[in-house]
Amino acid sequence: MTQGPTRLDVAVGYAAPRAGVPAATSFRRWVAVALKGRIREADLAIRIVDEEEGRALNRHYRGKDYATNVLSFPGDLPEGVKLPKGVTMPLMGDLVLCAPVVAREAAEQAKPVAHHYAHLTVHGVLHLLGMDHQDEREAECMEQLEREILAELGIEDPYRVLD
Repeated sequence: MTQGPTRLDVAVGYAAPRAGVPAATSFRRWVAVALKGRIREADLAIRIVDEEEGRALNRHYRGKDYATNVLSFPGDLPEGVKLPKGVTMPLMGDLVLCAPVVAREAAEQAKPVAHHYAHLTVHGVLHLLGMDHQDEREAECMEQLEREILAELGIEDPYRVLD
């Protein structure tokens, strides 16, 4: 049996109305399952934002002038800063989820909003672990891993085609 992280610190901040947004305990659970067997220690922050902040962040960091569902910011030390010998840095990074976009997409895809938040949290965590979907092979691998993690959480395949 694969173990989850031995130390996991997930800070969840709400910078948007909380109505319809899962509690911090849900986000922590989703992160823990996504990291199970992949990493032993992790610190990360999740920020729930409104459309204005989501759009500003996406424009600033990705050059795209619209709010997107999830943004991943891998953790890194500032240039020139080094950790002392033997010290590891478990900082994974930050995830930003845009509440209005997540809610809209969940409604369009006819799925529970909490399931969509879980999927996007797992997706973002996999990005923080260095996974990507820039080509078809990477996308297939990442999507399969997302399916497996979400199934463990009791959530249906987010990529299934609705009839």
